[in-house]
Amino acid sequence: MDDTDALDAYSRAVSTVAAEVTPHVASVRLSRGSGSAVVFADDGHLVTNAHVVGDGSHGTATYADGTEARFTVVGADPLSDLAVLRASEAPPAARLGDADKLVVGQLVVAIGSPLGLAGSVTAGVVSALGRSLPVRTRSAGRVIENVIQTDAALNPGNSGGALADSAGRVVGVNTAVAGFGLGLAVPVNETTRRIIDTLLVEGRVRRAYLGLVGVPAPLPDEVAEHTGQRAGLRIAEVVRGGPAERAGLRPGDLVLTVGRSRITDAQDIQRQLFAEVIGTRLAITVLRNGAMVDVFATPSELVS
Repeated sequence: MDDTDALDAYSRAVSTVAAEVTPHVASVRLSRGSGSAVVFADDGHLVTNAHVVGDGSHGTATYADGTEARFTVVGADPLSDLAVLRASEAPPAARLGDADKLVVGQLVVAIGSPLGLAGSVTAGVVSALGRSLPVRTRSAGRVIENVIQTDAALNPGNSGGALADSAGRVVGVNTAVAGFGLGLAVPVNETTRRIIDTLLVEGRVRRAYLGLVGVPAPLPDEVAEHTGQRAGLRIAEVVRGGPAERAGLRPGDLVLTVGRSRITDAQDIQRQLFAEVIGTRLAITVLRNGAMVDVFATPSELVS
């Protein structure tokens, strides 16, 4: 294959994805801002960024074919930077993928409305996976885990648009411009699908709160051999007066399981901290001074 053939193959891949995904991406305008959104359900629902809608309740969506439709904001979740819209008219839904299956170096295509230019397409690769994006509201903070980093060019207005893989599946929602040549996207995976489903039904996401900060850490060899688990989450900080402190958790503890599920990073805990565990006793196993210790914490509701 010569250079011309390679370029043609790359161009065909990008243009094929653009042709498939662009009809499902809208430019959205609200009274105090604008951005992009992706149709994810055949009943006229779109997903975008929470920071795109802000405090707005309605606006106008414009699709690639020029069709305009009014929409209302169903719900927004600033702590995942996701929001759901319901439009009076919309094309069929885009195909959703699974960002957990992405690999570094994989081709991705970003589609949105940068600087108000609807239907704009840029391409690049997955530059890195597992990035963290700090977000906060007036009274609560959180970290969006496993954010996708890409070198596909993103500009103001791309936020809320689609990041698609080479098969035309939407694997991310573009969320930020971190700097020249650096774009970030909230992954489309099991956790974000759950958030979107909750916004559809309830209009908001209730989260449980433990009050601890940790970093991944390997388990000692003898513990790893005994448990079959290679890593846990080392507690770096316990929030004073929070559920974790009341349960007796301490900095230095190595969290092995929460709710009997293995923990290797912060996302493993965050994916459990939804409404159903608020006020319930949650079993937590930690390694402390070489011994495994069981404690029971009662998560409270995270007030945002």
